[in-house]
Amino acid sequence: MTLPIRLLLAVASGGTLYTAFPTLDLWFLAPVGVALLTAAVAGSRARDGALLGFVAGMVFFVPTLEWSGIYVGLLPWMALATLQSLYFALLGMLVSLTRHPVLLTPLAWVVSELLRSTTPFGGFPWVRLAFSQADSPLATWASVAGAPGVTFVVAVVGASLYAVARLAWRADLRRSVATATAVGAAVVVVIGGVAIPRPTDGTPVRIGMVQGNVPRPGLDFNAERRAVLDNHLAGTELLATQVGPERPQDLSLVIWPENSSDIDPFRNPDASRAIQSAVSAAQAPVLVGAVVERSPTTVANVSPLFRPGGPTTEDEVEQYVKQHPVPFAEYIPFRSFFRVFSDKVDLVRRDFVAGEEPVVFEIDAGDGLRYQAVPTICFEVAYDGLMRDVLAEAGGDPSILIVQTNNATFGYSAEAEQQFAISRIRAIEHGRAVAHVSTVGVSGFIHPDGSVEETTELFTARQLVADPVVRSATTLSDRLGRIPELLAVAVLTGLISVFLIRGDRHGIVLAPGRPARAQKGAHDTQ
Repeated sequence: MTLPIRLLLAVASGGTLYTAFPTLDLWFLAPVGVALLTAAVAGSRARDGALLGFVAGMVFFVPTLEWSGIYVGLLPWMALATLQSLYFALLGMLVSLTRHPVLLTPLAWVVSELLRSTTPFGGFPWVRLAFSQADSPLATWASVAGAPGVTFVVAVVGASLYAVARLAWRADLRRSVATATAVGAAVVVVIGGVAIPRPTDGTPVRIGMVQGNVPRPGLDFNAERRAVLDNHLAGTELLATQVGPERPQDLSLVIWPENSSDIDPFRNPDASRAIQSAVSAAQAPVLVGAVVERSPTTVANVSPLFRPGGPTTEDEVEQYVKQHPVPFAEYIPFRSFFRVFSDKVDLVRRDFVAGEEPVVFEIDAGDGLRYQAVPTICFEVAYDGLMRDVLAEAGGDPSILIVQTNNATFGYSAEAEQQFAISRIRAIEHGRAVAHVSTVGVSGFIHPDGSVEETTELFTARQLVADPVVRSATTLSDRLGRIPELLAVAVLTGLISVFLIRGDRHGIVLAPGRPARAQKGAHDTQ
């Protein structure tokens, strides 16, 4: 196959993968994107595989991450897309190392996503294959092996599609162990996705969330910070009229989003009074999203829980501090170096400091039931290990996951729906309901099986009251933790080592020279 044709396949792969994610949501095309990339790099030299992977990555990441440049310009957007595409280059190189790519493709996808989810600066685990599958039967595998497990099974189906298409194209009816294995595995994972049950049981609790909205989209969404705070106070007062008078049965908790109070409630009496008014109106605990001063040069992204009649001082109020501030958005690493490339780094005037540990809040739901509210903030929902850790903090008690986020800085883009899709995968992965609340949308309650009854629209003021269930059972994914990823790394390393050692006899594709010549009489069994 010539390089121009391979490039066309790579471009088609990136474009197809883009359509699988919100807001197009053509999730069933994700395996097709995997198959096209496999076809592009199969049998190529390693350096060509890297080039083809990079091209596919750019075609994919530039439109899916379009929101990252809406208000900060082209350079940060292109820099992020380019960085992420380098991991696709690694993916393409790994798959090109053998003439049996159906064996390596699923493992290479998992490992490449692991690397881009952890490096550099803690990684950027956005738009992974798994996060395109919230409406797919394959999403069920999240409860077995987490998001990496879903990525693996999507890639298994994609590798199978490639193998079948290749045999059909060549009219090759000879048996192929690799192809038969891939097709068999694809059938198993699809049947498993349908057959493995997703939990829906649990004890319902009444919870409200407030999407207060902001004066305008953009980086200066909170230029009128008091207006944003007042919006959430007004929303809480309206929400209180939608529920009965019995507490805590009719309302056990009210959740505000991230940045609902960018006025420090511990140092500003007006903000503190507004929040206490909301608590009084709800007659229930209110979980706020606040920016809190830590030093003259630093702040923290905090989720403080204010209870009726409870404390209001910083030292006494229960609070969760965001553990994974976003580099280049909430803090600037190596600020003086990156200022050379863009003065946009100075839009972050004070760096956010990280919290040190997960925190859970015990909530009284009445009738002897108490449950754990497990908070995370914004992009943290995309980090596998962090989500496992915060849920583990709840122990064996009934619990619900909470995602507080602010999407105002991304305008009318796909970012909010991409993030909501991640929360849906987390619900399935951990067998927990999720209360996902944004300042401007998309907000909604997600059932433990990943289903959703109602979501809010962008840049509207809404209040939602529902009865999500709290559960205590753990999934196999919770018990396995990182084992599936580590196993993928070990098996991929082992396979590549075997291919390299056996070289000529087993079809390793060497680079940068020509592919090694197969032994005389050997069959191409791919």
